[in-house]
Amino acid sequence: MQDEELEIFLQEMAGVKPLSQDAVLLSNGEFCPTLAQQARRKAAEQEMEYDEHYLSLEYVDLVKPDDIFAYCKDGVQQGVYRNLRLGKYQLDATLNLLGKSLVEARSALSHFITDCHQRGIRTLLVHHGLGRNSKPHPAILRSYVFKWLPQFAPVLAAHSAQRQHGGASATYVLLQKNAEQKRENRERHSKA
Repeated sequence: MQDEELEIFLQEMAGVKPLSQDAVLLSNGEFCPTLAQQARRKAAEQEMEYDEHYLSLEYVDLVKPDDIFAYCKDGVQQGVYRNLRLGKYQLDATLNLLGKSLVEARSALSHFITDCHQRGIRTLLVHHGLGRNSKPHPAILRSYVFKWLPQFAPVLAAHSAQRQHGGASATYVLLQKNAEQKRENRERHSKA
């Protein structure tokens, strides 16, 4: 069957000459990007390539203002996750995203988590609000925060906060130990 198809193709292509140039050139240049557009595109592509915490602003599943957020990586002890969920850990750092645009919030969250992890801060509170009055959709910032948090490698678990810490308008975040903390932990347990 394939031999027949190949034979038919070769018969149809007999006499066809290959083009000397395979690039399409537009004679009027109407649809060619300008040099400035090409430079902006290149800069944007490079920025995306080097952003290790790239967080998409594209499609997100919208959550309701009162939905509870619960995220836990495999391997996190249930007792640790329960204590986080119940707000039993001391909160070492807080980030307020209220009133920020999505771009500002994305940048602030990325820098906050990276900085906290580098400094060995493990338990965080992120205020994102309920978003009942946000436009064009309710809880849009909240929806994106819920989407972004699991994308960070250092984030072990996250859960909507208890009432005394903001309730559903805030989220607890538990970070893994940084390299220095892991080394100290190994040394401490190897001596015992």
